[in-house]
Amino acid sequence: MKKILIAACSILFISFSAGAQKYAIIDTRYILDKMPEYKTAQKQLDDIAADWQKDIDTKQTELDNMYKSYEAEQVMLSDELKKKREDQLFNKEKELRDLQRKRFGFEGDLFKKRQELIKPIQDKVYNAVQKMAVTRGYDFVLDKSEGITIIFADPKLDKSEDVLKDLGVK
Repeated sequence: MKKILIAACSILFISFSAGAQKYAIIDTRYILDKMPEYKTAQKQLDDIAADWQKDIDTKQTELDNMYKSYEAEQVMLSDELKKKREDQLFNKEKELRDLQRKRFGFEGDLFKKRQELIKPIQDKVYNAVQKMAVTRGYDFVLDKSEGITIIFADPKLDKSEDVLKDLGVK
């Protein structure tokens, strides 16, 4: 009986304290997609990534051709020439993997370029959200775009349009 009373009091206390908080929901993906500078930066990033991928694909084709050539000629090569060709293939393959890692790996060139182009825009959105939260007295702001699952959200709580207005985006 005592446990039931404590549980009931806890639920009652939590519901009263939750009701006292003021919150808003935003969708950063929606906000970013509406910002022209984000679209421009994303297009630049996509173009750069496509160029780098094309370069890697070309090198991969060269490597594939080298492998095919080696396999076709392998029977006619001396042990010394086989070893030399295998070393060339190994070095070419290592070079290709290093280039892929340099361009697309963790903290690679694409990551750095994304930080350079996209992060300032994300910071701008974050600062606008923070300003809105402070001026309107929100205790917390939830982002429904990624990571948080919201089963139901009253559309009147979505303040994404307000953030866009504060950023001067129509």
